Amino acid sequence: MLKHRGFPGRLPSTDYQFTIRRANKDGATRLIARERYADRKMADRRADSAFMAALWNHFGEEPFERGNLDAGRLSWLFGREVVPAEQPFDPESYEALLKIDVARARASFPEVFETEEDTQPWQDDEEDWD
Repeated sequence: MLKHRGFPGRLPSTDYQFTIRRANKDGATRLIARERYADRKMADRRADSAFMAALWNHFGEEPFERGNLDAGRLSWLFGREVVPAEQPFDPESYEALLKIDVARARASFPEVFETEEDTQPWQDDEEDWD
């Protein structure tokens, strides 16, 4: 099992896990597409957003190996923002390749993809300060 060095282990100050420490002796936990309902807790939504930000910052648009990424956390994004990067895809393999579906991820988590220019609170297009 590949360990993604530099990837955050969890959401700071919470128990929301992003990675696992060691491989399961019975094999990798199966990835499934979990349904995200509108009434999910704000903390769960924050964890999803932070996990997507970590994936984007660590891997970008490149395919990545599942490795030690937590199956439970991946399953909240799997099938939508995170998709298989290979066919056939084995959802029970630590070596399975995944990738971010950038268009869907931008739609679901726009805050993760905002640029510095998008977040500027001021604009000095037409004002003259003389």
